[in-house]
Amino acid sequence: MAYQIRKAAVLGSGVMGSGIAAHLANIGIPVLLLDIVPRELSKEEQAKGATLEDKAVRNRIATGSIQKLLKQKPAPLTAIKNLQLITPGNLEDDLEKLKDVDWIIEVIVENLDVKKSLYEKIDSVRKDGTIISSNTSGISINAMVEGRSEDFGKHFLGTHFFNPPRYLKLLEVIPANTTAPEVVKFMSAFGEDRLGKGVVIAKDTPNFIANRIGTYGLLVTLREMMARGYSIGEVDSVTGPMIGRPKSATFRTLDVVGLDTFMHVSKNVHDQTSGEEQKVFEAPEFMTKMVQNGWLGAKSGQGFFLKKDKEILELDPETLEYRTAGKLKTPSQELAKQQKGLAAKMKTLVYAEDRTGELLWSILAPTLLYSAELTGEIADDIVAIDNAMKWGFGWEQGPFEIWDALGVRKSVDKMKEQGHAIPAFVQALLDSENETFYKEENDDLHFFNGTSYEPVPVNEKVIDLKRYKKKHGVIKSNSGASLIDLGDGIALLEFHSRSNAIGLDITQMINYAVDEVEKNFKGLVIGNQGKNFCVGANLGMILMEAQDDNIFELDFTIKTFQNAMMKIKYSNKPVVAAPFGMSLGGGAEVTLPAAHIQASMETYMGLVEAGVGLIPGGGGNKELYMKQLKGLPNGVTVDYQNIATKVFESIAMAKVSTSAEEARENNFLNFVDGISVNSDHLIFDAKQVALSLYENGYQAPLREKVPVPGEPGYATLLLGAEGMFISGYISEHDLKIAKKLAFVLAGGKVPYGTKVDEQYLLDLERQAFLSLVAEPKTQQRMQHMLVKGKPLRN
Repeated sequence: MAYQIRKAAVLGSGVMGSGIAAHLANIGIPVLLLDIVPRELSKEEQAKGATLEDKAVRNRIATGSIQKLLKQKPAPLTAIKNLQLITPGNLEDDLEKLKDVDWIIEVIVENLDVKKSLYEKIDSVRKDGTIISSNTSGISINAMVEGRSEDFGKHFLGTHFFNPPRYLKLLEVIPANTTAPEVVKFMSAFGEDRLGKGVVIAKDTPNFIANRIGTYGLLVTLREMMARGYSIGEVDSVTGPMIGRPKSATFRTLDVVGLDTFMHVSKNVHDQTSGEEQKVFEAPEFMTKMVQNGWLGAKSGQGFFLKKDKEILELDPETLEYRTAGKLKTPSQELAKQQKGLAAKMKTLVYAEDRTGELLWSILAPTLLYSAELTGEIADDIVAIDNAMKWGFGWEQGPFEIWDALGVRKSVDKMKEQGHAIPAFVQALLDSENETFYKEENDDLHFFNGTSYEPVPVNEKVIDLKRYKKKHGVIKSNSGASLIDLGDGIALLEFHSRSNAIGLDITQMINYAVDEVEKNFKGLVIGNQGKNFCVGANLGMILMEAQDDNIFELDFTIKTFQNAMMKIKYSNKPVVAAPFGMSLGGGAEVTLPAAHIQASMETYMGLVEAGVGLIPGGGGNKELYMKQLKGLPNGVTVDYQNIATKVFESIAMAKVSTSAEEARENNFLNFVDGISVNSDHLIFDAKQVALSLYENGYQAPLREKVPVPGEPGYATLLLGAEGMFISGYISEHDLKIAKKLAFVLAGGKVPYGTKVDEQYLLDLERQAFLSLVAEPKTQQRMQHMLVKGKPLRN
């Protein structure tokens, strides 16, 4: 049968359940969120004279969880309006409603008997073909489905999300022995395409893949820290970005996860294993005491770390007292900074004969060996294991990629010297006279399967630009950007300057790219796979020119950038911008004139120049204003003042969207622009849009004059800004910036409704930018941003 998920139900409205419901709402799927019926009235309910039979009381737990979504950080919802897609209910009155949904996700307490009891009730009301899944983090999938109907068994599986569901990419799909293969296939595709997840098929083993290895690695780290006399702060200082792990490293991660949650996950493996493996999963005594004290981490206000006033304190595991957090500083860390690439840095650190090397080797070696021992048991291949750790724990490299980086033979020799038993899987690799778990063959990546190498599965929707360029080359490149042939008549302009900041090199490549595409291609995608799409213009270069009083040079640079943006806008071939992550200032200005924006769901877009004492200089003011004008239906009386005010507020307050959906609400995207839920599909999606536009007879927009609010609009904008200044909300310099911005958006001193040329607005914008950049207070703001990484309000 052909499966479709139009409506879902989440059973259990705790942090995880409500987070999954929010993620479904984010992608437009209506969700029924059910929880247990309260056994007693709250004080507020008693005061209102409510009874336990009132519907509002019976739904209180799910209703409360939905309201909490608005307060949680990071935000589970991509837009507040998505809340209306979640309907609260309870597990007694509303079970009958499950017959109307296509997917039931169980997220209740981790107790097998309680789950089985609920499944019995679900089985009696669900319609045939409804998919049921459990978000369990470790209870056996096969044990849960025992005793259920045949159709239930066919449609039951594990779908283990990672918290928070909106942001963490991993989705472990765990089939039961009864699960129909077509259900596994459908849920894997749905997980990737609709939920935007990295899907890994896991086997029905304790804690599945990522939590099994991740928990082991964390407990080994704890063990080695205690045995070798390192402090919590020292461990965190070398187990984060330095080795390709998240900034939260080891103990900050545990504080975020919650110590109670971690202890539950580790106990789950402990109770289902034996021997040496079981010993590792015994949590240290001091952690049990922490749980007893309620020191659970972020949710309780203290854990391994405690913030007191402005100081970060770390826990001393011996005394359970807090002290100033320390850091490990050794020669190998300085040496590693000089290395290029994570693999070279890792090698330098892990083999170093100092305290950093000793610690990292002692925690990595057992984790690598453990991963190899579990290959075949927890997943079919090393690719699944590596992906699970990258997507679930935020590692830059999975265990077998780390092993390749360290050198398999060299590391195994050291392991043998220390008396470690080498897993047969690893010995088989070395016996076959191979040195790496992954290798290139005919420009394609292959992995070791235990006897030979087979190709890493290629997903056409996942375009890895680094590998793609290696295989297909580039059309043209400079220090800031490259033009790549993506195939099918579509080219890609990739930014790769530092932080993808826009300078003359990128501007030159934009001009070249548009010219080349107009001659030889069907369309152009502007995208990349850096940390962020683009954080704006090269601020350091602008400040240097301003301090040297090179206004003529700056004028030329800004004019060149403006012209390049107009070239994007009026290209005869469609240009599709593919922003993601931070798309700020000049990054937003590159996207606004494109024929179409295909944004990643996690796109944080805004014109933030006011934070450094400027206004947008590349056409951003004009384009955001015009985008709102174009978004209005024909025949509607247009209030130019209202539109200018909205744009003014957005730019003057340096508003940044917290998602692509919010960017749409802020009018950076319009109703035809697209959002890719799966960030790995972004460039593929943008390519398809460019092709579609071309094939549907794309024509460049006509150059039209722009109606502006003029002098009355300028006066109104000014009045608002002066009111904020008088009230103390903005500084005198903020007011100066606001006046310049108001003049540009109003179109200068012309009558209301005057239609002006785009170039006229660009000239106003450029003049305002240049006058502000010469201001000492603006230069102070720019300097502060470059040094401190945050805005200065002077």
